[in-house]
Amino acid sequence: MTDPNAASRPVQAVVLAGGQGSRLRPYTDDRPKPMVEIPGTGTPIIGHQLSWLAEEGVTDVVVSCGHLAEVLQEWLESADLPVSVTTVVEPEPLGRGGGLKYAAKHLPHPDRPWYATNGDIWTRFSLREMADFHTERDAVATLALARPRLPWGAVQTDDFGHITDFIEAPPTTHGINAGVYVFSPEFADLLPSLGDHERSTFPRLARERRLAGYPIPQGAYWRAIDTAKDLTEAAKELAALSR
Repeated sequence: MTDPNAASRPVQAVVLAGGQGSRLRPYTDDRPKPMVEIPGTGTPIIGHQLSWLAEEGVTDVVVSCGHLAEVLQEWLESADLPVSVTTVVEPEPLGRGGGLKYAAKHLPHPDRPWYATNGDIWTRFSLREMADFHTERDAVATLALARPRLPWGAVQTDDFGHITDFIEAPPTTHGINAGVYVFSPEFADLLPSLGDHERSTFPRLARERRLAGYPIPQGAYWRAIDTAKDLTEAAKELAALSR
């Protein structure tokens, strides 16, 4: 049976992999953050991302490199990848929005929608469902929303102020930007050539009700790899999932 939504889903993506990863040192002393290996997997973060994108129907990926770009490029050239990869390096620091716009110029299908993800995100959920959500809302841009667990315990009280419960590491009550996106073709033209799109393009689209937020389904895995502790936690979670 033919899927009526298949034609509107992206088959191309941008991975933003240019960050220095200073909070992940010493792991990032000799490699960019996306090249840090998830303990126990034998594969760097970007390897997991490319496999996920391929599973979700992506055939072409543009990887935007920056810090220690040659290390990432060398691995991409030698690895057996499930997608076609093009690497680009900004001629000068362009900011997050400018970097995204520069990378988007190298997508093979400028007239089609595209995914984007930050290079330090390790996750698994249905991008196809997110793309359908994006289309149904006629959005120009859709952000995946995560609800990570707080690193602290929480205290629950009643209206009078009596403590009724202690909750260990509860999820946040508000969704946060999960670093995974669906963009319509026209989005690239709305990006700044220099600067941060989250301070310009996103607020503008929000005012115009053309920015959507897709909640990552409950139970789906998501983690941003920002610190050495995140690597340790990711390894524990992987071990728990494989039992």
